[in-house]
Amino acid sequence: MPEENQKVILRFVDGKMLKGFIRDLKISEEYLYLEDESNHQHKVRLKELKAIFFVRKFEGERSHQEKKSFTGTRPGSKRVFVKFKDGETIMGNMEGEIPWERGFFLESMKEKAFTIVPVDGDSNNTKILVVTTSVKDVAMIGS
Repeated sequence: MPEENQKVILRFVDGKMLKGFIRDLKISEEYLYLEDESNHQHKVRLKELKAIFFVRKFEGERSHQEKKSFTGTRPGSKRVFVKFKDGETIMGNMEGEIPWERGFFLESMKEKAFTIVPVDGDSNNTKILVVTTSVKDVAMIGS
């Protein structure tokens, strides 16, 4: 059964954005491949990205006010607050093991990226793949 294309918005560290579809994303690779809405293929270097936003729609909902507080924690997940080098912040639930050591230095993160699920279940973003080289700080909220 072929894997379905996933609708994403790529956010680059330089502020640029690119919308399109990704199939078979492998963060262990140096590059990923995106097909834009015009069926043009883009080869993107992972380290040029800030994050990959997996979205319901490319347009989003301009009238939607994003909830910025936790209303509960999903079983098996950890609450995290992420601050990017450009000053933007996001909060979400991270599943699985944390990709850093306790008392970590960001430069020594074990993984190239980690995934969080936004705290707002009504958000246009279904999940966010955060590229670790774009992160200034990460804090776990609670235990």
